[in-house]
Amino acid sequence: MRIGLAGVGRIGAFHARTLQALDFVDELIVTDADPAAAKAVAAELDVPAVPDVASLLASGVDGFVIATATPGHAPLLRLGVAAGIPTFCEKPVAGTLAETIALAKLVASEDVPVHVGFQRRFDAGYQRAREAVASGELGFVHTIRANTHDQAPPHASYIPTSGGIFRDCNVHDFDILRFVTGREVASVYATGGNKGAAFFAEAGDVDTGGALLTLDDGTIVLVSSTRYNGGGHDVRMEIHGERGAIAVGLDHSLAMRSAEEGVDFPRGPRKWSFMERFLPAYQAELTAFADVVRGVRPSPCTVQDALEAFRVAEACERSRAEGRPVALSEIEGI
Repeated sequence: MRIGLAGVGRIGAFHARTLQALDFVDELIVTDADPAAAKAVAAELDVPAVPDVASLLASGVDGFVIATATPGHAPLLRLGVAAGIPTFCEKPVAGTLAETIALAKLVASEDVPVHVGFQRRFDAGYQRAREAVASGELGFVHTIRANTHDQAPPHASYIPTSGGIFRDCNVHDFDILRFVTGREVASVYATGGNKGAAFFAEAGDVDTGGALLTLDDGTIVLVSSTRYNGGGHDVRMEIHGERGAIAVGLDHSLAMRSAEEGVDFPRGPRKWSFMERFLPAYQAELTAFADVVRGVRPSPCTVQDALEAFRVAEACERSRAEGRPVALSEIEGI
């Protein structure tokens, strides 16, 4: 199988290395708006680099992976669909709600599979949690806690194009919440604050966010995010039910320590980045994309799924800005 990859920045180079190590990839071809960056990754992996996306799509690739910065996602996704090539696109598929809706409509009207990169769906812990909810093992679920806490903030130049903390960080929580529970978000009430670098506020963003979500069955969800979690990268979900509770990410890599005397949990080592935390999930995600390319399974995360998670993030940003609860019915969808 020949896979073409556009974008060799942080996540793109990571995906390139992951793809190169997978047995089903016979040839990997890379490109980037920065030719020097593409050539550097190509040389590292001993794969060909082409000058642009048009050349890549014309080279006979079986699948197309989009890992550029967010502004490139929508136009490249349109090119992949127009070329009839099964396409994997990192989240978000677009930077705005309107463009995400337009892409969802486009993809729904075409017969080209598109797989959106929400890797937590392929994490063993989240899959086990989904099973516990679906089987009734926990009884009725009444409370969920979910968090995405980065160990350190990204570069200042990233923040103005990130879409804000709810669209950039918590959108993963919103997607996996739908995946695990099978429910939709009915309303949100969100807030945020800044205690770190000035560039967050200068971009109209926050470095720490929190939201109270209510699902369509009345389940209460508490969501948090931060760019400053000095103890390590911390992504978790707790699901509390009538008959029991289950947690994802509660292991010895937990990025905190107990205040209780004599407790040796967690023992470490801790995780320091999302790439380290979710490496097996990324590998499983791209392996699943190979099945999508072969036509042996449908997309495990569609553009419609991405739209629903984006709508929740959009509601949170509106709630934070306006200081009020926001119903999802206020946010345009299809």
